[in-house]
Amino acid sequence: MEHHGAESYYVIGEGLLTESGGGRPRPLAAEVEATVPPFRFSRMGPSGTGAQLGDLTRQKLAAAMTSGAKDPNGRIPSGFTYLGQFIDHDLTADKTNVMLGTDVSPDRMLQGRSPVLDLDSLYGAGPTDPVSAQFFSDGLRLKIGTAIQPLLAGFDLPRVEKGATKAAKRAAQIPEHRNDENLVVAQTHLAFIRFHNRVCDTLPKSTPPGQLFSRARRKVTKHYQWMVKTDFLPRIVDKAIVNDVFTNGRKIFEVGATPTDMPTMPIEFSIAAYRLGHSMVRAAYNWNVNFDNGGGTLPLLFQFSGTSGDLGGELHLLQIWIADFRRLYNFGEAGREDLVVPAAKFNRAQRIDTKLVNPLADLPQGAIGGPAVPDGSEQRNLAYRNLTRANMVALATGQQMAAFVKSKGVAVTPLTKGQIRDGNGGASLEELTKKQRQRVVDDTPLWFYILREAELNGGRLTGVGGRIVAETFHRAMEGATFSIVRDPTWRPQLGPDTNTFRMVDLLLFAANGKANIINPLGG
Repeated sequence: MEHHGAESYYVIGEGLLTESGGGRPRPLAAEVEATVPPFRFSRMGPSGTGAQLGDLTRQKLAAAMTSGAKDPNGRIPSGFTYLGQFIDHDLTADKTNVMLGTDVSPDRMLQGRSPVLDLDSLYGAGPTDPVSAQFFSDGLRLKIGTAIQPLLAGFDLPRVEKGATKAAKRAAQIPEHRNDENLVVAQTHLAFIRFHNRVCDTLPKSTPPGQLFSRARRKVTKHYQWMVKTDFLPRIVDKAIVNDVFTNGRKIFEVGATPTDMPTMPIEFSIAAYRLGHSMVRAAYNWNVNFDNGGGTLPLLFQFSGTSGDLGGELHLLQIWIADFRRLYNFGEAGREDLVVPAAKFNRAQRIDTKLVNPLADLPQGAIGGPAVPDGSEQRNLAYRNLTRANMVALATGQQMAAFVKSKGVAVTPLTKGQIRDGNGGASLEELTKKQRQRVVDDTPLWFYILREAELNGGRLTGVGGRIVAETFHRAMEGATFSIVRDPTWRPQLGPDTNTFRMVDLLLFAANGKANIINPLGG
């Protein structure tokens, strides 16, 4: 499931849905399914068969979502846009890509393809696995790379450095190559490497050697889940919904599931609700002292990665591109006023709404993957790709999901036709024909519906979208090997108190509080 290209979804009870198959289920042979279970998706609500938009309407709607200016007045620090991407890659990581297949049982393969919040995108199958051992420097700590010109150790992802081509040599030596598809998510992954290694350094010296990695991973994973639950989720979802789900349990997704059973991934989350992050992306960032005043443009942040770009032709990240995390997160929340930049230098995410910044209308080929797509083609438009993928799997409409959520006893107020049509400063449907506009209003694509909900709620998911996201995260934490949901008495030890551990606390702990790690370039 790399890039934003063609994808396939094995939906339990339906079969394999592929773009090449036009969304028609294709059952897998029983012997194949039994020995190599594919990543397991599920359908949370009803099928949207018969309620999908035609291709021309999808094209017009995508154009409306990616044209014109977008409201810049988001409230969320922009680092959370890419933290959300990192989390998505954790939820959808296929650990079997970095497991020694001949020695892996079908049961372990099933676990390797199941969506839990356990950082397998960081650890792969762990240091004892013959293939995943390559990600570790000493069987405990993760490898970390060096930026160049001049050399600055610890500020690039580890790179393979071997191979017949520059592309092979510059490939990131991490389990999840999607985490090197843009510079911001790459630097976020690097921060998690540093966090793990710092936790390793603080383990009691009395810890038996055979337990060091397990204890480090448990500590890292539970702090990560706490941060997601208490810091990340309440920024993108109504706090009341998050609190209700984590206090009273789930009502619409895998209700009553055995907690330790492997969860599935609802397509309503993967293909619609969690694509909220696409709306948060900025066209340009005040990246660091070298690329200030919008100098960190989105195309450059793709270019200076190893998956979508070519690191500017180099084999390692150039030192001038190292992140200044002060511009991505508000360290004033942690009382570190020395790490607060002027408001004009700080990057806030775009408001969550039905608009995407224009660069996302023409994705780079490296971000798409697969066969070459001509410049200017609708196939390069991220909004069109999202809408078409939903069409492929016959995703329920927003109206169908609202009715489904209500049927499960959740208080949700469906959007009116006027709200869907007009929104609140988001995408305008005026360029659609009257017939196309009516189709969008009557059978609203779930992704668009959820973004319209957020747009009408000040830029935070509510209603249908909020419920889908909160419940999916709850189940993903519940089903993890190390789980704060199954261990409700657990509290963080690495933050300012036993109730607080935010992303800024994670970054500060990883850096041992040092300003020259949070912002090594100064300025």
